Amino acid sequence: MGLPEERSGTGSGSGSESRSRSGERTRSWSPPPELSRIAHVPSMARYRELHGRSVLEPREFWGDIAKEFFWKTPCSGPFLQYNFDVTKGKIFIEWMKGATTNICYNVLDRNVNEKKLGDRVAFYWEGNEPGEATQITYRELLTQVCRCANALRKQGIRKGDRVSIYMPMILELVVAMLACARLGALHSIVFAGFSAESLCERILDSSCTLLITADAFYRGEKLVNLKELVDEALHKCQEKGFPVKRCIVVKHLGRAELGTGDSPGHSPPLKRPCQDLQDKTKEKPMSKRPQIPWNQGVDLWWHEILGDAGEECEPEWCDAEDPLFILYTSGSTGKPKGVVHTIGGYMLYTATSFKYVFDFHEDDVFWCTADIGWITGHSYVTYGPLANGATSVLFEGIPTYPDVSRLWNIVDKYKVTKFYTAPTAIRLLMKFGDEPVTKYSRASLQVLGTVGEPINPEAWLWYYRVVGDQRCPVVDTFWQTETGGHMLTPLPGATPMKPGSATFPFFGVAPAILNESGEELEGEAEGYLVFKQPWPGIMRTVYGNHERFEATYFRKFPGYYVTGDGCRRDKDGYYWITGRIDDMLNVSVREKISPIATPDYIQNAPGLPKTRSGKIMRRVLRKIAQNDHDLGDTSTVADQSVIGHLFSHRCQTVL
Repeated sequence: MGLPEERSGTGSGSGSESRSRSGERTRSWSPPPELSRIAHVPSMARYRELHGRSVLEPREFWGDIAKEFFWKTPCSGPFLQYNFDVTKGKIFIEWMKGATTNICYNVLDRNVNEKKLGDRVAFYWEGNEPGEATQITYRELLTQVCRCANALRKQGIRKGDRVSIYMPMILELVVAMLACARLGALHSIVFAGFSAESLCERILDSSCTLLITADAFYRGEKLVNLKELVDEALHKCQEKGFPVKRCIVVKHLGRAELGTGDSPGHSPPLKRPCQDLQDKTKEKPMSKRPQIPWNQGVDLWWHEILGDAGEECEPEWCDAEDPLFILYTSGSTGKPKGVVHTIGGYMLYTATSFKYVFDFHEDDVFWCTADIGWITGHSYVTYGPLANGATSVLFEGIPTYPDVSRLWNIVDKYKVTKFYTAPTAIRLLMKFGDEPVTKYSRASLQVLGTVGEPINPEAWLWYYRVVGDQRCPVVDTFWQTETGGHMLTPLPGATPMKPGSATFPFFGVAPAILNESGEELEGEAEGYLVFKQPWPGIMRTVYGNHERFEATYFRKFPGYYVTGDGCRRDKDGYYWITGRIDDMLNVSVREKISPIATPDYIQNAPGLPKTRSGKIMRRVLRKIAQNDHDLGDTSTVADQSVIGHLFSHRCQTVL
């Protein structure tokens, strides 16, 4: 796609042009010199040096980074062992196996006790309503996590147990996931926008014995009675022979009823309430509070079980290859895949990618708008920022409530320096023009980021010009739930940017483009995007189904991790994600496609059923083509109305 006409010499970064082999003109922007001067990676030469070492000497490269973290016992055996080739045996990846650590200790205790960051703000929490706000420091967060871990331990949670978490974007969500990590229990976080059926399915798949949720929350003007959905899910679990023993409920909408303050960071009553934080929390507007159903013998109030819990909790020391969490992602069969990430490698990879991709410095205020229910929230709301001692914004609301300026109001309020959001949100806000953005200063912004799907050049340019005032590099990141962290991405102080391109591989990542025969293509090329060797953040298995793990990611091209995405590499070596490989069908001219392969019917549509991360749900399209309304779980579909439109305008076929 050609870009609109550009004037050179505008903005902080300099621009240049190149042409692809198709003759298409592509404009690139260099990083602003003032940012490059202080960047961790200030030039492409330095990037190439670091990337080369990370790929050729991965054990030494990641071994040096591992020294920055706390290990109860060091790795005494091989630092890395793996097999990517199904023809040679079982697929496995092991980083630092035998070393013991605890990720919660590394992101909290280490920052409070060793780095003396106890008084630094860990999160500014911004509620759904403007005026709902609080903050929590690293020391206060550590205290709350220890209390929660002690409370969970009292409920029988031990290392290796699975805990389901179904919560809105409140601070207790961060506390709960870190408390699980402290105990060596696996958290399985389910996005609070999913249905009761989806929650039930995920609880059953991983045999979660305990569920943590909240009473209810507002998403914009919409009230979500979360506890009602939870009860429906637990009833379904009971019917299927798996009763969940305990359900812990945060009194979120009903905080004021407790009469001990309104701070999400300190679910009352507390043994030692932090009056300073409570004073900073604005009074919530009167809003509709639903009746909360209660199941005696199963349900427990969060504030009651944490109220008398101890403030110190010894962490469970775990092997680097012990599982940290399960996160379900959409599967082509309709059954979600439980992606398993492990402690040591995931910790190193999220911490390192956060530091370099966002060029993190100590005075930054970072804001990733993703929900923690997605991998982006796991890696770049919780673990990556906290591992670096960062201050972040945690936002409960949506970009358009109470008006379309909400994001930029928050940017100015907290002086956000690094901002990370989805192309979907950018395109949505573009529709309302520049004025809702430009009426706010945004002078604090230094780096912008995108995540979730490839960003189209028009949206990239609007983001760069209007939101970033042509002075903020845009890091267009490509990665997956399965990869744990960024795979292809610019580095803000080093990489000349091309709108729509994820540019180059991150440290430890060795990409290749294959043709249908599995041959590696050199130079300008287009085909299957694969990775040739493991990086620390790669998933280790599908929970309870290693065969599915091998079949999905390694069987098509033995010796490679197969992303399932198509990719183009241009003459400058830049990578461009073209979409899911099996979503593409060339029907442009009859001469290029055999008559036997020509589709019988072509149905025009305003959109396709996609997940919130932009993946087309092909199994749903197959069902529509067959006029089969039994679609299975569609809770991950971003816009349910698309399915109805496709059915109602379905081509009439004769079999």
